[in-house]
Amino acid sequence: MERFSIERPCVSDAADIYALVSRHNLGVIGMADVTLDDIADQFAEPGFDPARDAWLLRERPGGRVAGWGWASRQGSGAQVGVEVVACDPDARALLWEAVLGRAREIGAESGHERVRVGIGIYRQDEAGREAARAHGFTSATAFRRLYIEHGGGPRPLFLPGVTLHRGADDEEALAAAHRVYEEAFATHYGHVARSLDEWAEYLESSAANDWSQLLLARVHGLPAGMILGSDQFVPDENCGYVRNLAVLPRFRGRGLGRLLLSRAFAEDERRGRRGTYLHVDAGNNTSALGLYLSVGMREVLTIDAWEATVEAARVGQRVGQGV
Repeated sequence: MERFSIERPCVSDAADIYALVSRHNLGVIGMADVTLDDIADQFAEPGFDPARDAWLLRERPGGRVAGWGWASRQGSGAQVGVEVVACDPDARALLWEAVLGRAREIGAESGHERVRVGIGIYRQDEAGREAARAHGFTSATAFRRLYIEHGGGPRPLFLPGVTLHRGADDEEALAAAHRVYEEAFATHYGHVARSLDEWAEYLESSAANDWSQLLLARVHGLPAGMILGSDQFVPDENCGYVRNLAVLPRFRGRGLGRLLLSRAFAEDERRGRRGTYLHVDAGNNTSALGLYLSVGMREVLTIDAWEATVEAARVGQRVGQGV
């Protein structure tokens, strides 16, 4: 008898998937680092089709979830994000075959000869890192999770000529914030360019999205910086999260990033949040890490970004049929 049954998951499986991911993460980093909403959000992501892009492995007998994997098109399809979560090595191997096969299909469907496949792996996850290496992946960069605890912290800063505008109340400010974000992040690792409508749809697919946490900074009336917070870490840790912080190159070095952070921290504290998290690319060439450390944040976790370039499937070729 086969060890695992193989299913195409749906959102009703979210609780079972959550139990698996929590169990896996507890064994690797000592905490669940996931919520049920995080799992449900994957099913709501624009363009994600669980009937083609995801797999669920259940143990035989018993039916406990042993593996969860997916492959998700990023932008034009030249980039594909994947995830493989399994505590059992056999389940892990099956899922790697499946997600890479689907990545090759996505590349072909999008008209690309090659596709860049990326996966995030906790620094402590030795089994995950070894599996990535075995499939030709190399570590491209590292994302550091930083944290600051609130309680009597510095008051919000003010800068001459700088005004702040809330995207939730001002469609023009929201559109300007999107333009700032796209320009500031255009050359950053893994960035996927999206139109304003695509960006809004992508953000709103997450239950943690909160437009009231979007601030646009203008310098003498010109859009210059933006910050967007979310409630991603509220359900499990009662903490705020800075999802995006961007300052246009010509406005850097003026204290805008520090000002926007000070406002986000103050608002999180006002909401009763215990602290605030953010992630920063260790390879970022804008000195962002230095800024975050200078305002009192500290590193608490590292997630390595691994990637490989694979050949797209040939026209008419079906791959990954072992799963």
